This record gives sequence, structure tokens and C-alpha cells, in this order.
Amino acid sequence: MFANISAPLRHLPNDDALRMLLHNEVHARPTARVSMPALITFVAVLNTDVTREQECMHLSQLPAQDRLTPDQLTDNFLSLRMAGLTLKWERHSEFSRYSIVQPLAPIAFLGASDPDLLGQLALPLSWLRDIPGRTIAAIQIAMVHAPLDDASALMQQATNWLGKGPVVASVMGANSEPRSRTAEAPDRHGYRHPMGHSWVITQFRLREDGFERMLVTAPEGTSPTRAGRIAARLIELETYRLMALRGLPVAKALAPMLAQSEQALAAITAQLESKSATDQQLLDTLVSLAVSVERATAEHVYRFSATKAYHTLVQQRIRELRELAIPGTQTIGEFMQRRLSPAMATVEATAQRLASLSQRVARTSDLLRTRVDISTEAQNQLLLEKLTRGQKTQLRLQATVEGLSIAAISYYVISLLMYGAKALKAAGAPIHPELAAGVLVPVVLWAVWRTTQRIHARLHAPPKTEKKIS
Repeated sequence: MFANISAPLRHLPNDDALRMLLHNEVHARPTARVSMPALITFVAVLNTDVTREQECMHLSQLPAQDRLTPDQLTDNFLSLRMAGLTLKWERHSEFSRYSIVQPLAPIAFLGASDPDLLGQLALPLSWLRDIPGRTIAAIQIAMVHAPLDDASALMQQATNWLGKGPVVASVMGANSEPRSRTAEAPDRHGYRHPMGHSWVITQFRLREDGFERMLVTAPEGTSPTRAGRIAARLIELETYRLMALRGLPVAKALAPMLAQSEQALAAITAQLESKSATDQQLLDTLVSLAVSVERATAEHVYRFSATKAYHTLVQQRIRELRELAIPGTQTIGEFMQRRLSPAMATVEATAQRLASLSQRVARTSDLLRTRVDISTEAQNQLLLEKLTRGQKTQLRLQATVEGLSIAAISYYVISLLMYGAKALKAAGAPIHPELAAGVLVPVVLWAVWRTTQRIHARLHAPPKTEKKIS
């Protein structure tokens, strides 16, 4: 069954590091072989806070298992054979499974009335009670031989075996055509009933001991492999059903929060439309709402995704049963359709509602951001207009100041020239200082003005482009 990893692969490239692990995954959890009549006691516990070391320590308390080590549990699967029973341990992402398979005592065969199955357990009840974790599923399946050709008698015995209460029953492994000749056969009273390889009858109710009960009847000659597959499908069906339903309380708890958040978002949108609140007020309210929605999404998105995955597995297991109805009873598939489907629809609707609310909050944020951007652009435009007016005023003031500067510079230049003329006159030159200064006034004014214009022209000239070096 397993690949021979010791033999060299001479004609292939080197193996990928995960090749053997991925290849042998299909054999990681082989279906148990169940020899009928048998009693299967199954317990599934949530393992969120439970380590493999704790589970190994508990398993090592079984008879002759004191040498068990945590390394033997690394593959998440372990099968232990002991006197009179087989125990199979499996660890999944959210729960761990313990399956105990042992022979069924004759006192619990078909014909008994509400037999004590837990009292027949080949392990101490204290060991069962001390399994680390919190119980999510507990099932006891009795698998007995019985002919399937007398439907009324078999149903009466099965109902008496399970005790009081309505039952759910299915023919498993039946032909896909419910009205075909091979799918139905008349019993000794002439009543036609569906045929298959086995029947399952249950109540889907928790008993006082905390277990559910299922009764599987199959004719003599049913192989241990087929019996093991039947038990595995029923156990997985019920376990995955309960795991799928873990999303329902979460969905119900979120309903008030979602309704309140949707109303708050509608109010924010209305205020955004009517402009009855400031942008800062809307932003504060919207941020608070977005944080609440995103926190709920982060906390519960895994639960909703897991619920969807588990529900898919439930539907797959129901299809694998290939059911036909027993007259007067619901099949397991019909029971699940009526009870499980509304819960799954509620969870899916809540998940979609939460995702839709998150998207609407994001769209409202975009609208508010657009409004803020437009308002900011309008403020920037007003600011630019003010800056433009200020620059024009500054230019006019600068022009006035430049005019005054020209007059002041010209005054100082003429004063200097007049002092020079006075010095020349004192030296004996025939010059009239005041007259010379008056004559030079236009010349000085023109020279200062011309110098100022050249400075302006040089400051406002475009930068010269550098010549490319060839």
C-alpha cells in the first residue's frame, strides 16, 4: 500500500521534499475493519487548548500502552490494539477523535429493549471521562446482523431497541432508482420495501449518559471492510454536522450588532447626503463603525468558513450513503435537509451580511473621502486666490518701494556729487555746486532707473541651457 521509500529511484529526478508525505496522505487514516456484531463508542473533543503531549499521556494510561511517546502521535493518527478492543485516535484542526471498536454483547442484539451499551464498554468509564478536551460529539453504534426482507418486523424491533421516541431510518447502499425492481422486494406479507446492503436507524437525540445511539443492521456475510466504511460515514456525518452547527450561535449573536451597525451606516449616509453634520463628526462615527465591523469579521470569518466546509462534508457523506426511504420514516438526508439546511442558510446569510456591511462601510468612506477632497480643493482654491491677491498687492507695493528707492538712491548720489563739487570749488575750480547738482539730477535719475531695469531683466531671464559636450 505504501511506497517503498528505501528503494532508490534510479530513473527519476530527485524527489520533492514533500512527495512522500503528500503521496502517503491518502493512506494516513485507513478505514477500520469492523467484525459484526460490534459496538463502536465514539467521542470527539475540541482540542483548542489540548496538546499532543496531554493526549499521549492520557492514551498511555491504557493497558500495556505505558511506553507510548508523543512522537508516535505526530502523524495525527494512531491505532492501538488491546485485548478485546481496538482504539483509534485521530487529531484534526479543531477536534480529536477517539473510536473504540469491540464485540457487541448478546444482551444488546436486535430484540433487546433499550440495552445498556455504556455498561458494556471494555475500558473504564473514568478513562472516558478524563479525555482531555470538551466533548462535541459522542455516539454509540451497535452493528448487528439481521435479514432485511421483513421491513415491518425489523422496524418494530429497531424502534424497541432504541427506546421511546420517533426514529429516522434509511436504507443504505440502495439502487439510485427508488422504483426499480432491484430497489424493492416484497416481504412475506406482500409488502414491497427498498433493498440495500444495510439499514441505519437512529433518533438523533442525546441520552442521559450523553451519547447518541445508532443501530445498523446488515445481513450475514457483510464484510468487515464494508461495516467499517458504514460506521465511518455515520460517525463523520454526525461529527461534521455538529461542527458545522458551531457557526449558528455565532450568527445569532451577531444579528443585533449587524442590525445596529446597518442602522448607524444608514444614518451616516443620510447625514452625508443632507450635509447636516461636519466632516469630522462623520469621520469619527464612520471610523468607530468600521472598527466594530472589521473586528467582528476578524473574529468570526474563520468560523463561518469552517461551517461552510463542514456542511459540504455533511452533504458529501449523505450522498455516499445512497439512501432510500423506509415507509413511514424520514431518511437521514431528509432529516438533515429540514433541520440543518435552515441553520446553514442562517450562517451563510450572516456571513454575507457581514461582508456586505464591510463593503458598504468602505464605499461610504470613499464618499466621505471624496467630499473631504472636494472641500479641501475648494479651500485650496480660496487660499490660492488670496495668495494671488496678496502677490498682486505685494507687486504694487514693490513697484512703489522701487520708485521710492530710485528717488532715495538718486538723492544720495546727487548729494555725493554735490559734496564732490564743493570740494572742487574749495580747491579753486570755477564750479557752482548747487547748479552742477541740479543739472545732474536727470542724468542720475536715468542712470539709477536703468540700472534697476537691468537687475530686473537679469533676475527674470530664463536659465541658460548647458551646451552638450560632443
